[in-house]
Amino acid sequence: MTDLITIEGLSATGYHGVLPEERRNGQVFVVDVVLSTDVRSAAANDDLDCTVDYSAVAVSIVDLIEGEPFDLIETLAERMAQHCLNFSKVQRARVTVHKPQAPVGVEFSDVAVTVERERGA
Repeated sequence: MTDLITIEGLSATGYHGVLPEERRNGQVFVVDVVLSTDVRSAAANDDLDCTVDYSAVAVSIVDLIEGEPFDLIETLAERMAQHCLNFSKVQRARVTVHKPQAPVGVEFSDVAVTVERERGA
């Protein structure tokens, strides 16, 4: 059985990108996270210690957006997914990093990269 905890629309300003103006000016990044876990014990005991503290995950994802800059959002997504797996109750993490202000050169609504990583894989 797999249960899911979903956090959608985490946003913060980061300085990720290959262009100098992206590194200098920054832009908003939006992140969606889906965590696979087993919530049965938490539900049975009504106990936060038996599940994933999604507020702690959310804060740590924002810290990664605002932290060390990377050239690629692929790198940012990978680091976020690996970080989510550091939470002991998380078995699998799917992370989507949206870069809605990416300098694409044509009109678009969103650019996103999604990675999914599993504990022990």
